[in-house]
Amino acid sequence: MINQYFNYLQEVFNKVKLNEEENIRKASELIVNSISNDGRFFVFGTGHSHIIAEEIYLRAGGLAVVEAILPDEVMLHQMPNKSTFIERLSGYSQELLNLYSVSPNDVILIISNSGRNNVIVEMALAAKEKGMKVIGITSLEHSKNSPSRHTSGKRLFELCDVTINNHAPIGDANFEVGKHKVGAVSTFTGSAIVQALVTNVVAQLDALNIDVPIFKSSNIDNAQEYNDNLFMSYYGKK
Repeated sequence: MINQYFNYLQEVFNKVKLNEEENIRKASELIVNSISNDGRFFVFGTGHSHIIAEEIYLRAGGLAVVEAILPDEVMLHQMPNKSTFIERLSGYSQELLNLYSVSPNDVILIISNSGRNNVIVEMALAAKEKGMKVIGITSLEHSKNSPSRHTSGKRLFELCDVTINNHAPIGDANFEVGKHKVGAVSTFTGSAIVQALVTNVVAQLDALNIDVPIFKSSNIDNAQEYNDNLFMSYYGKK
């Protein structure tokens, strides 16, 4: 069973590898352009998708220019279903984004497997209203087969400048064990996608001779002072 699941993961990942390289490259170019113009790179995800946003935030090997929008209300650690209820509210994302002094030079990555809920759609709409470029990571199979819950009728992939398909199946967990469907894959492919995104951004910045602020692991010797300087420079605190 373990090998069968690993083989299943490989099949899904191969779809990402074969189909999403160009979209990841286009997304990288938006981020590089933002950084080159003193813009910021925001990331946002709700529910389990916040895990993918955190994957490149304050992470060893991660860019110090990443700013995560991760309020507790849209995460899962406080109580069951709270984030599910919050992400279906209207008006929340508009006010949330207003807390950040975003500009047209900024870019935002929004992660949502279904891409259909109010908070996700409204975050994309609010970002576009402010002139930001919008990158999305979503399951096109799931999203195209699900109606939007937003009054606009739009889903995330319909609002993005670049959409990256995570190739998760409808419902995410589709690996069959007896009568059960388990083994969700969106976090697996999503984490690989965002790390590939960062890797390509760094390569492009290097090619342009632009200084690349990258965190080191705080668990290696002499890294803490280096990271503290990045915290102070990019987040205004240690």
